[in-house]
Amino acid sequence: MNRTRGTGPVVDVRGLRREFVVRTAAGRLRRQRRVVRAVDDVTFALRRGETVGYIGANGAGKSTTIKMLTGILTPTAGEVRTCGLHPVQQRRTLARHIGVVFGQRSQLWWDLPLRDSLRILAALHRLPPAQAREREAELVDRLELGAFLDQPVRQLSLGQRMRGEVAAALLHSPDLIVLDEPTVGLDVLSKERLRVFLREEHAAHGRTLLLTTHDMDDVERLCERLLVVDRGRLVYDGDIAGLVARVGARRVLVVDLAEPSGALEAVVAAVPGSTLLGVEAGGLRQRIAFSPAAVTAADLLAAVTRVAPVRDLSIEEPDIEDVVRRLYESTGR
Repeated sequence: MNRTRGTGPVVDVRGLRREFVVRTAAGRLRRQRRVVRAVDDVTFALRRGETVGYIGANGAGKSTTIKMLTGILTPTAGEVRTCGLHPVQQRRTLARHIGVVFGQRSQLWWDLPLRDSLRILAALHRLPPAQAREREAELVDRLELGAFLDQPVRQLSLGQRMRGEVAAALLHSPDLIVLDEPTVGLDVLSKERLRVFLREEHAAHGRTLLLTTHDMDDVERLCERLLVVDRGRLVYDGDIAGLVARVGARRVLVVDLAEPSGALEAVVAAVPGSTLLGVEAGGLRQRIAFSPAAVTAADLLAAVTRVAPVRDLSIEEPDIEDVVRRLYESTGR
C-alpha cells in the first residue's frame, strides 16, 4: 500500500472491518453479549480528483467507514490509508490534509461570530496570515457568507450554518473533502447553493470528494462514481449508468407527436425491450419505457417516426432511489 502522500490513491482501504459489542437483557439478572459487524471486509480506493458517493440504507455502515477513514474509530481488522497516512496513529498530521463535515455535528464555536471561527481555524491549521485572508475571502464570496459573517453561529439558520461548516472544512485547502450527510434538513435553495459551490470547487481545484447522503439528488448532481454498501458489505462500485444496467432499470422516451395518434402499441411490440406506459393529451404525448441493454433511444425513436411525425421528445432517466432499492432486493436485503 502506498505510504507517500504525494502519489497513489487518496484513500486506500483493504479488507476493512469494524465490530461493536452490543449487550442486551437476557433475563432479570443476565445480559447477553453479541458482536455486530458494522463494516465487513470493505475494499476500495479513491483516486485523486474523483467525486464519489458512498450510499446505503440507515445502518449500512457508511458513517462507521467515514470515522475509520478520518481516524475517529480504530478498525477491528484490515488496512486503511488516507492521504498516505495511518488515520489513527497520524491523526494530527492527517487533519492538515482532509476537510470533514458531519451534518449533525459542528466544528464552529457556537457563541462566536462565524468570522472568528474561521480565523481560529486558520490559526489551528497554521496558515500564513496572507494565505488565510485570501482563502477566507474566496470562500466568503463563493459561499455567500458576507451577510452573516459577523453573527454568532447560534443565530444562523441551518442553511447558513452549513455553508459556514463547509467553509471551515475547506479553509486549509485539503486534498480530500469528506461530507457526511451535508444537506440533511436543508431547504431546496440551500441544497442547491451548496451543490453549486461543491461543483465549482471541484472544477477549480480538482479536490477529491467523498460524499455520504440519503439525498439522491446530491448523488446525481455531484458524483461520478458510486460505492453502495448493504449491511456493512460493499455491493456495488461503479458509475450510475452501470448500476442502472445491473439492476435492469429502464429509461422512458416521451414523444410529443405533431398530430394525435392512437396508442403506438404495434410499434412498441416490434421493438425488443420496450413497453408503452401511457397515452396522454388525446394521443399527442406517448410514454415508452425501454431497456438500454436491449435497444437504444435512437432506434426506438426511429421506429416511432416511421409511423408518426414527432414534434418534440425527452428522455426520463431511472430514479436512483428505485435503482438502489432494486440492487438491495437483488442482494437479498
